[in-house]
Amino acid sequence: MSNPGKDQVQCDCNVIHEEVVKRVRAKMPEEETLYDLAEFFKVFGDSSRIKIIWALFEEEMCVCDIAYLLNMTQSAVSHQLRVLKQARLVKPRREGKNMFYSLDDEHIAAIFKEGLNHIAE
Repeated sequence: MSNPGKDQVQCDCNVIHEEVVKRVRAKMPEEETLYDLAEFFKVFGDSSRIKIIWALFEEEMCVCDIAYLLNMTQSAVSHQLRVLKQARLVKPRREGKNMFYSLDDEHIAAIFKEGLNHIAE
């Protein structure tokens, strides 16, 4: 028989560790920064965007190539790229009439790689 509440997270102490709380509060980022961080991570919450990020993690690509690779319409890929661009995760590069996309910087590649490493554990 399972133990109800066994996995429930709760503190049995009734004492606030004021010094710990004070230290953490002093280091806590501003509310707006935490909000922006939450919005940043929300962008990773869509599997189509994750597939696009993965493709761009490997190589710079144009919308046509991404659409073909992921079996998506160019319109759907363009929409997702707009979201990724607004979140500063990807950047465009024009070559003649063609627009190529890549990850915005090495930070995005590192975040993505760490996420993959975490999942693989």
